[in-house]
Amino acid sequence: MTNTTLSPTSTSRSEPDRPDGHDWRVAGEAWGHATDDWSTLFEHYAVEAVATIGHAVEAGPGTRVLDVACGSGWAMRFLRGLGADVAGIDAAARLLEVATERNPDSEVVHGTMFDLPWGAATFDSVVSVNGIWGGGEDALREAHRVLRPGGRIGMSFWGEGEPLDLRPFFFAVAGHLDRDHVEGMVSINSIATPGVAEDMLTSAGFDVVERERRTSVLEWPDDDVAWRALRSVGPIVPALRNSDPEAVRRDALAAIDHCRTPRGTYRFENVQDVVIARRPSRPASARGTHPNDV
Repeated sequence: MTNTTLSPTSTSRSEPDRPDGHDWRVAGEAWGHATDDWSTLFEHYAVEAVATIGHAVEAGPGTRVLDVACGSGWAMRFLRGLGADVAGIDAAARLLEVATERNPDSEVVHGTMFDLPWGAATFDSVVSVNGIWGGGEDALREAHRVLRPGGRIGMSFWGEGEPLDLRPFFFAVAGHLDRDHVEGMVSINSIATPGVAEDMLTSAGFDVVERERRTSVLEWPDDDVAWRALRSVGPIVPALRNSDPEAVRRDALAAIDHCRTPRGTYRFENVQDVVIARRPSRPASARGTHPNDV
């Protein structure tokens, strides 16, 4: 990744890759390739999920919250607005420049969610807004470690069913990817299947509290803005490299034509599922049968 100077409140990590070959730096480079467009045209899509998670994990004055895969810090700023002291970590150094501008008094770390640079029981709450996906059990174990006993984690991801207006766009992108990339997209989105996220959280040591559904909304005024927003997402980077960018643009815009309003603007509605879980106050082997003995 290109070297990037971070603010005094930011640090950078350089841990080795995971044993399965996952390179968090590659993901970070992809998600940071169009920072200005992502942070201003797309990132606010999750406002409903962020509001739900923030209240469910009891973020507020006197609490310390970690945002895993914090991106350019939009959710961090929302949580700070609730009164919480918020830290963030992300793989994209360029996005973290914006996160630091938005949250100048917060700790922001360039690194991997699979090796968090904080000690055990550092945070009262952990959040991850469309940041932890299928296969992310190791990230959840790290979240469990840095979360205090009794603290909550809240995570969101694209759900199944309707509305999911951006689904055709991702199918269009997949048409410009090689088989390995397509299989990777399918694998990470397996978390949308009911029960998968709950199983991941349980295997990491959490007790699942609730699952809710929210609908996110995005609106763009015209083709040019829509394309700038769509091309800012990380998964499109290999498509732009593997194929003709103009062909990718053509297919992407054709895929979202059904979202054009009578005024000629675009409006998208997309299901997001939110799962809330708690780190037990006591190890499973030490728990009794009382309802509050967790």
